[in-house]
Amino acid sequence: MNDGFRSVAAMRPVEVPSARLLWHAAVTIDERASLGHGPLGERFIVPITGACFWGGSAQPQLHGQVLPGWADRQLLRTDGMNELGALHELQVQDGTVLTGAQPGTDFRRPRSQDPAPRMPAPALNAVPCAPRRAGPPGRLPARALRWPQSRCHPERPVMSIYDQDLGKCAANFVALSPVSFVERSAEVFGDLPAVVHGARRYSWALCRERSARLAAALGQLGVGRGGTVSTMLANTPEMVEAHYAVPALNAVLNTLNTRLDAPLLAWQMNHCEAAVLLTDREFAPAVKEALRILKAEHGREPVVIDVCDSEYAGPGERLGAHEYESLLAAHAPLPKLQGPADEWDAIAVSYTSGTTGDPKGVVTHHRGAYLNAVSNAATWTMPHFPRYLWTLPMFHCNGWCFPWTVAMLGGTHICLRRVEARPILDAMREHGADHYCAAPIVHNLLVNAPAEWRTGIGHKVRGMVAGAAPPAAMIEGMARLGFDITHVYGLTEVYGPASVAVKRDAWAAQSLSEQTRLNGRQGVRYALQEGMTVLDPESMAEVPADGQTMGEIMFRGNIVMKGYLKNPKSTAKAFDGGWFHTGDLAVVESDRYVKIKDRSKDIIISGGENISSIEVEDALYRHPAVMACAVVAKADPKWGESPVAYVETKPDAPVTAAELIAHCKSLLAGYKVPKEVRFEPIPKTSTGKIQKFQLRERAKSASAIE
Repeated sequence: MNDGFRSVAAMRPVEVPSARLLWHAAVTIDERASLGHGPLGERFIVPITGACFWGGSAQPQLHGQVLPGWADRQLLRTDGMNELGALHELQVQDGTVLTGAQPGTDFRRPRSQDPAPRMPAPALNAVPCAPRRAGPPGRLPARALRWPQSRCHPERPVMSIYDQDLGKCAANFVALSPVSFVERSAEVFGDLPAVVHGARRYSWALCRERSARLAAALGQLGVGRGGTVSTMLANTPEMVEAHYAVPALNAVLNTLNTRLDAPLLAWQMNHCEAAVLLTDREFAPAVKEALRILKAEHGREPVVIDVCDSEYAGPGERLGAHEYESLLAAHAPLPKLQGPADEWDAIAVSYTSGTTGDPKGVVTHHRGAYLNAVSNAATWTMPHFPRYLWTLPMFHCNGWCFPWTVAMLGGTHICLRRVEARPILDAMREHGADHYCAAPIVHNLLVNAPAEWRTGIGHKVRGMVAGAAPPAAMIEGMARLGFDITHVYGLTEVYGPASVAVKRDAWAAQSLSEQTRLNGRQGVRYALQEGMTVLDPESMAEVPADGQTMGEIMFRGNIVMKGYLKNPKSTAKAFDGGWFHTGDLAVVESDRYVKIKDRSKDIIISGGENISSIEVEDALYRHPAVMACAVVAKADPKWGESPVAYVETKPDAPVTAAELIAHCKSLLAGYKVPKEVRFEPIPKTSTGKIQKFQLRERAKSASAIE
C-alpha cells in the first residue's frame, strides 16, 4: 500500500472505551474512493463527528468479548477516536451504510444473533477521503475535513450551529402532498364552483365534503396506506373525487384506461393488487369479464363500487354490492383530508400506454405530484379560478396532475364524458371553458370542425398539447383560430409534462412558419424539474448544442417516478447512470431548447442515412387531405429499410398515393420520401398517441434488421 493507511485486516479488534453508543445514522454512499482493500475495505469520511472513519470487516469486541450477531457487519471507527472516545458502529450493505444500533444501546446486555433491522435516520451524504501521502497512519490532515469541527452533543452529533436545536417539528415541516390544495380551496373558496357536469354543480365546500365521504367509506372498507384503489371511470365528478379521497388515505390510485380489453384490465388490477374498484356502468361489459378473469386466474376479488352517472343513460348493469352515491350518503365525511407522513409515499400507479408493447406500472409519489401540479400553473401562467375543460382523460398520468392544479387555484372542473368537437366547443361557449389539454389529434378535431360550431366563443382559450409531437399544420391551424397553444413534453414516468417550449417575446416578430417551428420543439425543463438534457446513451456525455448531434432525452429530479412496480430490472435500466432514460432521440439547438427527432425504435436507417419518421409525418400533415398519418420502416432489398406511410384522410378529400408522394418530394430530401403509402386505419390510444408498434408489426419492420 502506498497511501499510508493500514490494511483493515491487519488491525487488532476494536475495544469500546464506552458501552454507550451516542448516535446511529443511515448514510447513502454517493461517491466512494477505493484504495485497493476490496468491497469492504473502502475508506469513507462520514460527517457525523468530523472524524475520519475506517472501513473493514473486523469482528467487534467489548473488553475482549466478541459481540454476537455482528460477524457480517462492516465496522466504521474513528481514526484515533473522537474527543469522547465513542465508537460509531454501522452496517454496510450494497453501498449503503445502515444503522448499527439505536442511541443508548448498552453492549453489556445480551444481543440477538439476528442482524439489527434498518432504523429510520437522517440521510447524510458521505464525502470521499482525499488520497493521503505515504507516512504513518493517523488522523487525516485538516484540509481533508470538509465540515466544521465541534464538540459532540451527548445524544447526537453536532455538525454546525445551524443543526443544533433547530429540528423539524409539526410547526415548521409538513410533507408535501397535493391533498392540501383541496383543503385550502374548500376553506378559502368554499362558495366558488368546483365542478360542472351536465345538470350537476358542486362548490368547493361540497366537492371537499364528497371527497371526504368517499375517503371515509373507503377507509371502512379497509383501504389504508399502501392499498390500491382502481378506477374505471370517464371524466366525471367521481373521478375528480377519487383523486382527492384516495391519496388522503395514503392509499394508491390506479386509473384504468377505459379502452383496454378485459384480459389487460384483469392483469393490471392483479399486478397492482387492487382492493377496491370504482366503475362506471358504461364499462360494465369489459369490467364484468375482467372481474371474472381476475377471480378465476388470480384469485382476487376486489370490492366493486358502481358509479351511475347522471349524464349517462345508456346500457350497463351494476356489478358490485355498493352504489357510489348511496355509499357516500352512508358515511360522515372525514374531518380533514390528510396527506401522508412521508411525501415519498406512493400516490398513484399508472400503466404505460403500451406504445412499446410492454406496459409497466409507473409508481409516482406525493412530492412529485405536488411539485408537478405547481409547475403546471407556473408553466402555463394560469390565473386563479381557471375554468378547466376535461378533454384529457384523467386516467392518463392522473390527468397530467391537473386535478390537483385546478384545486390549488380554486378553479372549476368542467367534465366531459365524450371527447368530440361539438361538445368541446359547446362547453367553451356555454361554460366559459378557457383552459384545456389534449393530444394533437384532439386539437385537429377543433381545427377541422365546421366554422359555425365555433361561433359565440369570444373569450381567450388556451390549450396545452402533448402526448405526441404536434405537426406543424396543427400548430398553424390553432393559431388561425386564435387559440393560444403551449407545447409541453413528458411521459408517464415524469408525471405527464415535464418540459415546455417556453415562448420568448422575440418569437412574436417571426413569421408564422418560424413561430410554428420554434413552438414545436420540446423545449426546456419545468421550473421544478431538477434536470433535463440530451446525452449519448452509451457514454452519458452531453451532446453539443448544434441542432445536429442526436442523443437521448433524459430527466432527473423530484418530478420523476419512484420506479416500475415489481420490476427492479426495468427500474434500474431506466435510471442507469443517474438519469431517467426516455427513449426519445433529440438534438439540442443553440438556444438550449430540445427538439425530438424520433423515438429510438422509430428511426429508419436507409442506405446508412437516418430518417426521422416525425419529419416525414410533418410533411404529410401539410397536405390538406391528411387527417392522421404515421411512418414506420419496412424492409427494402436495396436500402435495408425504407419508409412506409399509413394515412387516414379527411372526409370528402380524395387523394392518391402518388399525389402524397409527390407532395413529400416537394418538402423532403429524396431519400426521406415514403416509398409506399397505405390508406388504412391507424391504431391509437385513448389519448391520441399512435401505437407504432402495431404498425411496425403490419409492415414487418423487424425483418429489415434480421
